Amino acid sequence: MKRSDFIRNTLLTAGAITTGFGTAVAGHPYTQQNLLADKPFNLDYAPHDGMFSNHAGKNFLDQIQFIYDSGFRSIEDNGYLNRPVADQEKIGQLLAKLGMRMGVFVVDGGDNWKPSLATGKKEFKDKFIDTCKRSVEAAKRCNAKWLTVVPGFYERNLPYGNQFANVIDAMRAGAEIFEPHGLIMVLETLSDTPELFLQKTNETYAVCKAVQSPACKILYDIYHMQRTEGDLIKTIDRCWDEIAYIQIGDNPGRNEPTSGEINYKNVFKHLHKKGYKGVLGMEHGNSKSGKEGEMALIAAYRHEDAFL
Repeated sequence: MKRSDFIRNTLLTAGAITTGFGTAVAGHPYTQQNLLADKPFNLDYAPHDGMFSNHAGKNFLDQIQFIYDSGFRSIEDNGYLNRPVADQEKIGQLLAKLGMRMGVFVVDGGDNWKPSLATGKKEFKDKFIDTCKRSVEAAKRCNAKWLTVVPGFYERNLPYGNQFANVIDAMRAGAEIFEPHGLIMVLETLSDTPELFLQKTNETYAVCKAVQSPACKILYDIYHMQRTEGDLIKTIDRCWDEIAYIQIGDNPGRNEPTSGEINYKNVFKHLHKKGYKGVLGMEHGNSKSGKEGEMALIAAYRHEDAFL
């Protein structure tokens, strides 16, 4: 049996599976019409390694095939840079064969949250530049376009203005490496700890405006921004010209849409209306475990993606 047929049969016979919005999959109006495995979504959502391992197994290549057969047309892989070169090449080859896009991977030179570019220290900037150069070669293997960058923690011994200048200096150095290759480093504003230098979208927006490069833009993570500032749609509009990549996660819990408080259907409709053609990285967990949770996740995306 073809994998796509197996997935379709699984979806259509999953009468006992319950979605994140409390409706049995087989009884939901999106099950037999829009939850079919070979129907793409309206927006380009990108699952990650492990999200469908109960159905596809631990091998990421098998998971990518399952992701495609489930209607998704992109992936993202934060840890891609640290995979063996042979694995990077296999991922790139499969994505090319399926006509899929690679979302972000992290420009990761070790724990890049703490070693802060805000300090202005040469050792941190040199390591960042070296990792940017390594990322260019890795990106070629999978035709990646976007790369996540986190400047790191505050430097409490320096005034804010000096730290801001140090971050801009480092981002300009990174942009000089990426721009000739058509790559975009997307700066992620996080909510994990108040020690991080970038806390809100307007701060990241200011950095990008100061760097003045098409290779330095914003990664707008809806989960993080709901936690730190809210007012999602208005903030997206204010900073739209610098937003190049979007990530998803509901709050509280950081799981799939419909599991928390965010009205994702309205957000997705707004992004579609604005003409967003980029990837939306599914940087979240599954609210339910096992195969049931994986099917519930797909059903939740079908439900929230039905905004037209």
